[in-house]
Amino acid sequence: QVRLLESGGGLVQAGGSLRLSCVGSGRTFDTYVMAWFRRAPGKEREFVAAHDWGVNTYYADFVEGRFTISRDKSKNTVYLQMDSLKPEDTAVYYCGADGSSRGARLETYYDYWGPGTQVTVSS
Repeated sequence: QVRLLESGGGLVQAGGSLRLSCVGSGRTFDTYVMAWFRRAPGKEREFVAAHDWGVNTYYADFVEGRFTISRDKSKNTVYLQMDSLKPEDTAVYYCGADGSSRGARLETYYDYWGPGTQVTVSS
């Protein structure tokens, strides 16, 4: 069974940091685009960051240099380091895996999703 499982969410004050992890199991994701999306209360899920199977990374405009996505293929894991967090970053963060590599920012192309991890940033 193929699974993605996020961890590292929690409650943090504005200006603080969190590091999210997403571990894949059931197959290797070496050739997949791995990404983070998020869904804030009352809003649709939106793209946050993606890492292709090589060295290329992509970020949403609202990240503004505060987040860094990385991956460790040996551990089948992708990370999201989030610094300078703002209350508007409060959301459930989801990890996704895209085997087609057709659209890093488009959730419709993603084949697998984790259940999500809650991030709450207090003011």
